[in-house]
Amino acid sequence: MPDFSNVTSEASSQLRQDYEQAQNLFQAQPVIVQRFLQQQATQVADALLQHLPQVRFSLPDRVTEAKQNGKVLNVPAGQREQLIGGLMDRLTRVDLRQACRQRLAELEQNPNSGVSLAGALMRYATCIHMVHVLLPGGKGVTYFAADGEEIPTIPVKDEMEPESAITAASDAIAEESGSEAGRGELLVPFVPAARRFYLPQWVAFDDKYNLLVNSVNEAEAHIASMERYLEILHAAVHLAPYMVVDTVYREKRYGMLGQLINQGRALAIFETREIIATIKKRAAANDLNRGLSLSLPFFDDQNLKMSTHDFEIIPAGRIMFVPAFVVRAAREEKAKVAQDTRLNASTRRHLLAALSILEDAFIASR
Repeated sequence: MPDFSNVTSEASSQLRQDYEQAQNLFQAQPVIVQRFLQQQATQVADALLQHLPQVRFSLPDRVTEAKQNGKVLNVPAGQREQLIGGLMDRLTRVDLRQACRQRLAELEQNPNSGVSLAGALMRYATCIHMVHVLLPGGKGVTYFAADGEEIPTIPVKDEMEPESAITAASDAIAEESGSEAGRGELLVPFVPAARRFYLPQWVAFDDKYNLLVNSVNEAEAHIASMERYLEILHAAVHLAPYMVVDTVYREKRYGMLGQLINQGRALAIFETREIIATIKKRAAANDLNRGLSLSLPFFDDQNLKMSTHDFEIIPAGRIMFVPAFVVRAAREEKAKVAQDTRLNASTRRHLLAALSILEDAFIASR
């Protein structure tokens, strides 16, 4: 078995070196240049994340080397204005993110030192804007991994956490104000189950798959917000791989990755139970005698997206519904999913669990 530990260590060391070089270069710039770069980075980041067809930005007129008493280098006027996603790119349907990454690489390889440093500064400023500015920070959290899982997704419960069987999702929880004497209690508008996660405002389910928000639509909106959060983090790393060593990036990715997978799976289980209730209701009304197909929801933690597993329970036609058909179909699908290499191991386990819930619900009905 080859040992890749040295290769991994060298790659990590190189990324850290690249990150620190970019960080030192940015910090070496006068405040007015930093502000200018931040403004331009905002334009670039917004265009990339909104999937616009093109983006314009400007390089600063001068930059400073990242050395003690660093030399000030001019950026030629003819190379300051940049356009990414021109007519040719649009005709060839070049992705703006890829085109931006390529243009910044071209700028950094420019023989003019001023242009080269300006390109490196734009890359760093854009990624820092994405990770540090666009995304809200959360609370410190610790997750642990379930048996057989690689990604920690289960929040560690605080032993001092208040418990209440009558707490509603909208209730404020009273906490001691800590070291601030005389301040009394602090009202925190999230139930304990939500406050275990990185961003409690996007938590829609507790650990029993109970809905904590007003509707499934609201829960789906929270999942979409978390998916968008990670999309922005991944866009930053695509633009500058060295961002993986950034402390804020690592904290936000850890906090949101565990939360998204946890809540995505919870939404899938909740919707599976809703599907079961609907089937039973329609079966009682003799409304399932013309066939039945299902789109069973699950969370794909490889692609970090909600998805569905589609299968047929009863073919179209006049066939009387009996619960055994659901049991048989669920078992057949479990056999298929167990061998489906398009899904990673943890997603297969999650989908198999959902199919087991479906199967068990109709075993008792037979």
